[in-house]
Amino acid sequence: MVELKTPATIPAMDAGVDGVEYVHDKVRRAILRGTLEAGATISQLQLARDLGVSRTPLREALRLLQREGLIEASRNRSVRVASCSVEDAEQLYTSRITLEALAIRISIPMMRPEDLAQLGGLMAQMTHFADAADYERWEVPHRAFHAALVMGAGTRIATMLAQLSDHAERYRRQYSQEAPQARSASVAEHQAILDACLSGDADAGAARMVEHLGSVATGLIHLADPRYEAVALRTAMRGAATPFGPSI
Repeated sequence: MVELKTPATIPAMDAGVDGVEYVHDKVRRAILRGTLEAGATISQLQLARDLGVSRTPLREALRLLQREGLIEASRNRSVRVASCSVEDAEQLYTSRITLEALAIRISIPMMRPEDLAQLGGLMAQMTHFADAADYERWEVPHRAFHAALVMGAGTRIATMLAQLSDHAERYRRQYSQEAPQARSASVAEHQAILDACLSGDADAGAARMVEHLGSVATGLIHLADPRYEAVALRTAMRGAATPFGPSI
């Protein structure tokens, strides 16, 4: 069990909405970042001590994480972090590619000059941190960039995509190799998406998004299992990149 220490500057939280939210956010972040490793058994007693909370908010937070698919619980009440698998990675990116391509198609025609300026600023930050090989700081504008690309599709879709992105980050941290050439390719792919937004071309934006996410997914799956045939992923990529017909 990986201990999850609470900084002394954070006061202990107990039962109630605030306590549950605090524990949920803390444990969720630890799982997504790999501090709590995939497949690791969680000692609820130790975790409660590390976080400075009682068992009540911890149990409720773990139930929320179980619904999200990040925690697995058995009948004997043992709890462990959900495992990572190549099949799950494929399903995750198949879902994300399909939905994010649709969302950017909806969003691009609605983008105002202010929205495009925001995207340009986030792109500049991503480029800067990629050049500095600072992945932790790069991730902040990267998440904001993807969120800004799809806000026109509505809150429900944006929320679903944010969760898919969070889960994808777990796989990126486990399998990705942050080589300089990979960072350069990522910057170029994001710039291509931005260029499509600036030109107001929704079909091009969707196609560039599919290329970017498909490249990431293919690379991760190959690192996890070079022999795996990602049929569903390839099918999703073909469908999401295809422009809508004139009758739609």
